[in-house]
Amino acid sequence: MPDQRTAATGEQTAEATRAVVGEFLAARMAGDTGRLTELFADEVDWLLAENPAVPWIRPRRTGAECAAQFTELMEHTVPEDARASVDTFLVDGADAVLMGRVSGTVRATGRRFEGPFALRLTVEDGRITRHHLYENSLSIAEACTPAV
Repeated sequence: MPDQRTAATGEQTAEATRAVVGEFLAARMAGDTGRLTELFADEVDWLLAENPAVPWIRPRRTGAECAAQFTELMEHTVPEDARASVDTFLVDGADAVLMGRVSGTVRATGRRFEGPFALRLTVEDGRITRHHLYENSLSIAEACTPAV
């Protein structure tokens, strides 16, 4: 059974994680890539299944590359059609998991995508060191592919 100091430290870590993730979500909603760059660590464990049909999905590792993903997404999709909702936000120490739904329209094709997502973030020393996103990549790839 953990002592009170260990429990208090775990609680403080969880609150710090929750605060950074809240800042991350606010910066994403505002399109503030400068703030996103500050929130990401210098090197990030980035995971998003590579998909050659989707121009904004590619390997990334630096904070600036991770923050640029938002800009690239907005260049290739119709911003006013973008929707994301979070229905679950779990925090355990330095780790956070968000689950919800995302949808949008690809600018080049006019086709829509939608589906569930899960995002695992790890926060260390006030910065995001892990960003693992799991989403409906098939729907997104189909939306990026011109109709025949």
